[in-house]
Amino acid sequence: MKHLFWIIPLALIVLIGLWVWGFYNGVITLSEGVDTQWAQVETDYQRRFDLIPNLVNSVKGAMAQEQKVFGDIAEARTRYSGAQSIDQKAEAAGQVESALSRLLVVMENYPELKSNQNVKDLMVSLEGSENRISVQRIRFNDLVREYNLKIKRFPGNVLASMFGFEVRKFFEAAEGAEKAPTVNLELTPTPAPAQ
Repeated sequence: MKHLFWIIPLALIVLIGLWVWGFYNGVITLSEGVDTQWAQVETDYQRRFDLIPNLVNSVKGAMAQEQKVFGDIAEARTRYSGAQSIDQKAEAAGQVESALSRLLVVMENYPELKSNQNVKDLMVSLEGSENRISVQRIRFNDLVREYNLKIKRFPGNVLASMFGFEVRKFFEAAEGAEKAPTVNLELTPTPAPAQ
């Protein structure tokens, strides 16, 4: 009988230890999954960023008056390159998307560009990149949701705070993304030089 008195608490301690071990490893696995999925999002962003200069160069000659759009794209790409955190990268990617959408609106107004095969090919590639990015963002947010649920639910939330696991942020659309960009194609006349 004396042995039974020690076996029950020992078995309980072992079970709790196994549960803690399983919880910790499960959260680490989810955390790595989130990081891996974000790396996939960044890979697709890089593909997009590699395509954008080709598209810009293909249409630049026909749209010399649209230099602001080209500048905005270049600035947004630079911001993305310098971003350190996931949040900064997501914000910079939103700026790229905004500038790129303005470029696409401008391109719609240039029929000679629509018939250019290089532009068509680049647009198809860019469209494919945008679709991939969308899918990867959805997967990223799904993994973040799963991770966050694991560390927020009781009793896991107690262990999560003990081990220092923190809630991850979802990828969210940039502010103002719900509005379509407006582009003014009116050329302002240059004032005549003073005589």
